[in-house]
Amino acid sequence: MFLSLIVFTVGIIGNLSVMCIVWHNYYMKSAWNSILASLAFWDFLILFFCLPVVIFNEITKKRLLGDVSCRIVPFMEVSSLGVTTFSLCALGIDRFHAATSPQASARPIEQCQSIIAKLAVVWLGSMTLAVPELLLWQLARDTSPVSGLVTEYCAMRPWSRLPESIYSLVLTYQNARMWWYFGCYFCLPVLFTVSCQLVTRRVRGPDKKSECRGGKHGRGEGHLNCTIIALTAIYGLCSTPENVCNLVAAYMSPDMSKQTLDLLNLINQFFLFFKCSVTPVLLLCLCRPLGQAFMDCCCCCCEGCGPDGTSSESSADSKLKTEMSSSIFFDKPRETPPPLLGLGTPC
Repeated sequence: MFLSLIVFTVGIIGNLSVMCIVWHNYYMKSAWNSILASLAFWDFLILFFCLPVVIFNEITKKRLLGDVSCRIVPFMEVSSLGVTTFSLCALGIDRFHAATSPQASARPIEQCQSIIAKLAVVWLGSMTLAVPELLLWQLARDTSPVSGLVTEYCAMRPWSRLPESIYSLVLTYQNARMWWYFGCYFCLPVLFTVSCQLVTRRVRGPDKKSECRGGKHGRGEGHLNCTIIALTAIYGLCSTPENVCNLVAAYMSPDMSKQTLDLLNLINQFFLFFKCSVTPVLLLCLCRPLGQAFMDCCCCCCEGCGPDGTSSESSADSKLKTEMSSSIFFDKPRETPPPLLGLGTPC
């Protein structure tokens, strides 16, 4: 219970911070940061809606919202995995294009419509692949023979009132669900990201790598590549226990008790919540503009935004440096705004 409270608090604060920084900062509204904010939004939804439902069920043995939560929670969890998978693939492709572009430091800025279209593809694709989860889960009740206590839980049982064609498709999805998880939501993002990094290094070659290493743009590209690798590593580490538990449950379920299967399912969900909580912390630590903007906002809130002219001027200078440093997240730096304007994330 205490551990879940820590995961919930850290995740909510971290994901809200990433979303607010990208939304309120003019210099960070790029395709790269929009994808990161999209990840933070889905992680926030998982922690805010799914984690309380799971904790409530473990404490009271009653399912909050009944059959609705049995369908919505798996749908949101699988949609979140899809968003993470396709976002990592999109970020890997973006880094490959940045490395192979003939004018990598002066590419045109992406329009807002292009960014929205990319996010729409990621979201709609992920939610479409998660639709079978809505038809697969049902609320079930079990009565204890000793105490007579009624326990509610979610069972993987397709709806019997579905049309025959759809029912057969859901049954096929249920039988292939374990390997679909392993292939689409684990192997695809990990192998795709590793392949993109290897191809990018191969295309760059040692000569271009040494030329870019000393410049500011080269260091910025290095930070972005490290961010992708770290995100993929965290995702892979948190997804590995789930895939192992799925394999164990699939091939050893006849010899395992219901309590053991419930424990494996709880472990799967805990690692998903842990991934949603640690991802924004990783972004704030590795992405220097995001971390600097977060620290500036925290300092401004701690100081109470006092009327002291010296502190206000230093805070404005710090915000200006933060936004100018965030230009590495753009394909081309935007024009410098007037120095008297208040920039950065509002306190």
